[in-house]
Amino acid sequence: MVAPERRTRADLIAAAAIAVVVVLAAGVIWLRSDARGTTSITAETPATPADTALSIPENVTEIWRADSASTGRPVVAGGAVVTAEGGAVIGRDRDTGTQLWNYTRDLPLCGVIGAWNSVVSVYHDGRGCGAVTELAGADGARVAQRSSDADDAVVLSEDGTYVTSRGMDRMELWRSDLVRTLEFGRVDAPVNPNTQPRSGCELVSSASSSTRLAVLERCPDEPADRLSVLNPAPKDNTEPDEYGSSVLADLDPGVTGAKVLAVAGDRTAVYLPAGPSTGARVGVFDGSGTPIAMHPVPADVSADSKVVKVGSVYSWWTGSRVIALGATDFVPRWTIEGAIGPGALMAGQMLVPVDGAIAVHDLSTGAEVRRIAVDRAGEQSPITSAVVGTVLLEQRGDDLVALR
Repeated sequence: MVAPERRTRADLIAAAAIAVVVVLAAGVIWLRSDARGTTSITAETPATPADTALSIPENVTEIWRADSASTGRPVVAGGAVVTAEGGAVIGRDRDTGTQLWNYTRDLPLCGVIGAWNSVVSVYHDGRGCGAVTELAGADGARVAQRSSDADDAVVLSEDGTYVTSRGMDRMELWRSDLVRTLEFGRVDAPVNPNTQPRSGCELVSSASSSTRLAVLERCPDEPADRLSVLNPAPKDNTEPDEYGSSVLADLDPGVTGAKVLAVAGDRTAVYLPAGPSTGARVGVFDGSGTPIAMHPVPADVSADSKVVKVGSVYSWWTGSRVIALGATDFVPRWTIEGAIGPGALMAGQMLVPVDGAIAVHDLSTGAEVRRIAVDRAGEQSPITSAVVGTVLLEQRGDDLVALR
């Protein structure tokens, strides 16, 4: 029979020391973790999908409003309306504005966007705007998280398949589990050198579809902006796969200030300002970035012009009007003068914010049907809109306003 092993005083001291080290290590990990500065309160009763509105109201009044400086445009996900301010992202009941869930971090928000029935919230940490959390829209539960190098300010967009986070020097695309499918531009510590097609270029604007990413770059020593068309999900996310790339000076040597408007399938629409030999145009480019059509448009386009998909058209708000572009060919269909935002779709018709009202337009012809009076108390454009059920949402500066 083997005698039981006796623990000595030295054994006890060693065990105690190990326990202290483990506790200290756990404490350090907690102090450095995201959880320390995060509050997550999920919904007791999740939001439910909204029924589609069957008609447009004769009159509307404000039913609630909330601070939402970090959304930029109304965000709807999983039946909830989402507002964001400071470090807080809040899911709200669409009818009352009551808080359903709350996700707050002790970091400033860079932006929030709705995608995949979820809310993608991007925070600024020591690596730039690269701390990302995906939340279920209905109840605020965390779906996925990621962290990566990023610029100090980013523009977020989504195409139904990918979310794009674009800074001045670097951009990334993410799929629905927040796995990165592409990095483009500046790479601080590349695993393999010379994987990017160019360096030192400013990323001016972009848009994407499930099969194409179009990027306008402003590169040193080039006479005009460069349009590059890429695979949004190449085999290796660190090695961009270009279908085509060309400098727009080939179209007009004096053109500056171009902007990608939208990508549909493998076609890209680009606003081309007036140059020495041409007027302002919407250029349509094929899947390799080759121009296939040019459509004249008015030249007075604001730097903060916006494009949203509204039913069968892309609504391009130029700063003073809406130009409807065909959803597949980008041919200009009709124009609405005096618009103060790109509008939204409700009950098969287009609702466009105008001074003191919401103009209801026929989506196929652009003809105005009627106007719904709205008192915005002097709030200025641009006003971006969205519809959830029978509620019309307007982003007015830093406020999100719900109307019904």
